[in-house]
Amino acid sequence: MSKRKLGIMTGSGTTKQPRHWSLGLLGSMEDPESIVKKTERIVVIRDKYPKAKIHYLVLPYEDINSIYKLTEKHTSLLEEFGKLYEELKEKHKESNLRAGFHAVPSMQRLHMHVISTDMISPCLKTKVHWNSFTTRFFIPYQDVLKGIKEDGGIKKISNELHKSLMSTELICNQCNFKPKNMPQLKEHLLTHVK
Repeated sequence: MSKRKLGIMTGSGTTKQPRHWSLGLLGSMEDPESIVKKTERIVVIRDKYPKAKIHYLVLPYEDINSIYKLTEKHTSLLEEFGKLYEELKEKHKESNLRAGFHAVPSMQRLHMHVISTDMISPCLKTKVHWNSFTTRFFIPYQDVLKGIKEDGGIKKISNELHKSLMSTELICNQCNFKPKNMPQLKEHLLTHVK
């Protein structure tokens, strides 16, 4: 299919290469339909493929690729992430929200997930989706902030640990139920809805 048919045009009418999917957050940061809140340094957007009833992404305007590029100079930026997380918790008092970062993010540009623990969503489809939010692969916001303040950075996880976390057996994040597969888990999650 031609680029022209895909509708990829520059302002001058000439075609340009489409962005790689991993850069998709950059477009969402500018999309008024996605934006929930903006500050001078940060934007909060709705996740396009939410893995729970409530799922936001908190991103800096500064071009920081991942948590592994954070240093002590980013402490105040991360603290502002925390303030926005607190605002979202206040807005969604009826939900239990968590904030954290994926140890190996699939999307470029640093982003913090703020997600409800219900994990009810048609976009939650695979074991990898589940394990990326319910194992140590999901690094809590407070742990990242502490690592930056105390150690000056975050240590990368090994490929072996990454594989191990993604292949962890399914277990409900709200009780000890161990489903045989994702459909069974998704059905079970509905029993926790109040």
